[in-house]
Amino acid sequence: MNEEGQNTIVDQSAQPWYAIRLFSLRQKEVEEYLTAKNLETFIPRQWVDYEGRDGKVHHELRPVVHNLLFVKKTTENELKQAVAECQFKMSVIRKAKDSSDYYEIPSRQMNEFRLMCNPDIELRQYLSEEEAKMKVGAEVLVKFGPLKGLTGRLVRISKKYYLLKEVPGLGVALKVSRWCCVALDS
Repeated sequence: MNEEGQNTIVDQSAQPWYAIRLFSLRQKEVEEYLTAKNLETFIPRQWVDYEGRDGKVHHELRPVVHNLLFVKKTTENELKQAVAECQFKMSVIRKAKDSSDYYEIPSRQMNEFRLMCNPDIELRQYLSEEEAKMKVGAEVLVKFGPLKGLTGRLVRISKKYYLLKEVPGLGVALKVSRWCCVALDS
């Protein structure tokens, strides 16, 4: 991790990830707790400018959403034990409301999502899960440019084209030229 708390290297292991919804605003404490339990975590962050008490504008890295974090799978029992022992209330997102199975985010999808969440990328938008599901677009692969190799849906937002990647609880969209994208075979 770099000094801002963001992972700069995306690992290539094939372990899936879980999304955890928090029921408190103690996201940093939960992240520290899970890290102490030797679980790898990820919180999407973005740069925010705010005016401090001294009247100066400050630049700070803050979480995009305060009730969601992602944890890399080790063993399901280890995660269940860590969630049960935590003093803060949280819930691992499940496949369905009536299912006891956790929703697993494939490693490749999570790696692409983490790359797209890089706080240094300027033309990026975050969408709620509901907003992301309402966006209509074709599944594409970026063939050219700095986003080469990423997959997602090509959607229009404010008359511009974006590559949209969804995970449980959140969607991220990066500005892209539609000419760089080719449709994926369904």
